Amino acid sequence: MTTMMHQPSTDVPTGRGIAARLLVPEFWATLSIVAMWLAVLFDGVFGSDMTFSHPPDLTTIPTVVLVALFAVIGTVAVAMRVFGRSRTD
Repeated sequence: MTTMMHQPSTDVPTGRGIAARLLVPEFWATLSIVAMWLAVLFDGVFGSDMTFSHPPDLTTIPTVVLVALFAVIGTVAVAMRVFGRSRTD
């Protein structure tokens, strides 16, 4: 009869934990883009209007137009910075 000695396992699990998944730049870039567009959504629903008065004209523009313009600029900047680079990992 033979007896086998079992050594402790030295294998490292290949799955990454939650902390390792939260530290990737793509996660934070996605979160910031979502936050920008949520700001546009809430400004569109609850925001007011910009009113410009130049007699005899009165111009009214929703504030969401300006917020959406800056959200587009921010989205492009974040996307080019994070998603536009090549990964060397």
